Order: sequence, then structure tokens, then C-alpha cells
Amino acid sequence: MTNVLDTFFSLFKIETWQDIWHSFILTPNFFINLLDILVVWFVLYKLFNLLRGTKAVQLLKGIAVIIIVRLLSRVLGLNTVSWLMDQVITYGVIAAVVIFQPEVRRGLEHLGRVGFLKKSGKAERKDIALVKAYDQAIQYMSKRKIGALITIERNTGLDEYIETGIPLDAEISSELLINIFIPNTPLHDGAVIVNDDKIAVACAYLPLSESETIPKEFGTRHRAAIGVSEVSDALTIIVSEETGDVSITMDNHFYPHLEQEEYYKILEDAFVNHDEKPKESLVQSFLEGFTKGGQR
Repeated sequence: MTNVLDTFFSLFKIETWQDIWHSFILTPNFFINLLDILVVWFVLYKLFNLLRGTKAVQLLKGIAVIIIVRLLSRVLGLNTVSWLMDQVITYGVIAAVVIFQPEVRRGLEHLGRVGFLKKSGKAERKDIALVKAYDQAIQYMSKRKIGALITIERNTGLDEYIETGIPLDAEISSELLINIFIPNTPLHDGAVIVNDDKIAVACAYLPLSESETIPKEFGTRHRAAIGVSEVSDALTIIVSEETGDVSITMDNHFYPHLEQEEYYKILEDAFVNHDEKPKESLVQSFLEGFTKGGQR
């Protein structure tokens, strides 16, 4: 051990430990490098923490296997395998964009969103009135087991799905929402999409989720609600016609079997801003938007 230290000291022309302290540690470059490492470590920690429990974890495990095979093939001299792994890694960026397309899209959209300013008292009162209208309609339909699917646009546009519905452009009221979903009426099938505090369309078609993690007890309405949540930040309310249970999807989270107090709190938090929200950092905003693509 002493010989190793002597060699190290002679190589860098260092005489004492004090020289190490002043030459390597108490320097601007050392603190810059330390900050660089800490930032990378923090980003990776947040990324893995947010990815935990999502479908993206399985894909990351596959990438890890490819990297390990690449390293082992180089060590063992397996040239063909090594070359093949090089090609996979080289084109892996394109493949990752294709595989993670919904998550990347949501991450970039989340990064570009604005609207941190506090709403006026008048706007808050209007939002509370809308939440109460949703609540009255939900309670009525839930007690009578009337199936319903209501998607409320937030920051991400839903124009491509609005085009599939029948235009209404009507003011939101509990009575109108109830009448739309009464069984055996022309507009009851499909989804209502709310845009700019108005019922834009009824009888719209939403993308069905292909996730295999959705329990079999949930039908087409729930898969459509989860599907639109995978590609946008819309909030969707589902009332089951079999059980009358109320569920909500939002930011690719699925909240099933909600009581009245629970779904009302979610709606109030989503649409009534009592306080100004703290501004997120760009990295945090992107990572949260990206990883929400697979969480349940």
C-alpha cells in the first residue's frame, strides 16, 4: 500500500496530503465536476423513482440486457454478437422514440404547458359551479346505473376526437349531461367531450387502451377513458352502467370505485385553483410528463 501511495505521489509530483487537498479538492474544477455528478445522479434518481411501477420499467430492463450482452461479447471476443449489439444500440434511439412515443409526447407537452398564474375570483366561482354541475349529473346517473363517459379537455387539444362526435357547443348543465346519456337515445353511445367550459360534442369516439394491466371487470368505457389519458392530460369521468360505480382517469392515472367525496375532491383540485401553484423546473416537468405515460 505504501509503494502504491509513493508511486501516486511521485507521478503527480505531490509531497504531502495537504498538496492533494489544495491541488485536487479545493479547486473550481472539482466543485464543478461534483455539481455535474450530483445533477446527473438526481435526474437519474427521479427518473427511476417515477418509472417505478410503470410499463416503461420492462422496456428499460430489456435495454439493460442488451447493454450487458454487448459488454460480455466484447470481453469474451464474440465479434459477431458484439457487432450485432452495436447495431441495436446505434439504432436504439430511433426505436426508443417509437416505443416510448406516448410518453415522449406527453413529456414534451407537459414541458411546454403554461398557466401558473392565479385565476380571478370570478373564474373560480365559475369553475366551482361547473364542478357542482358534474357532481349533480354523476350522482343522478350513478344511482340509476346510467352509463356515462365525460372527457374534459385541459391543456392538450382533443380536436382529432372532437371531430368524431356530433357537435353541440352547449353550456354545461347537469340536466343536459343526464339527458345525453339516457339509454336508447341517439347521443347516449360514445363520449361527451368538454372544451372551453362547453359541451363541444357528444357521441365521440376515444382511443381504446391496449394495456394488459386493466382488470377484466372494466369494459369499453373504462378502456376508452384510460386510452385518452395515455395520449393527453384530459380528465375523464366514467359511470358504470353495470354497477353505477364512478371512476376517473387523469394524467394516465386510473382512480376506480370513487365515493362522492373522493371524485368531487379530484374535480375541485383539477379545475378550481384557490392558490397559485409553484412553478416546476424544466427537468422535473419533462420527467413527470414522460413517466406518467405508464403509471396506474
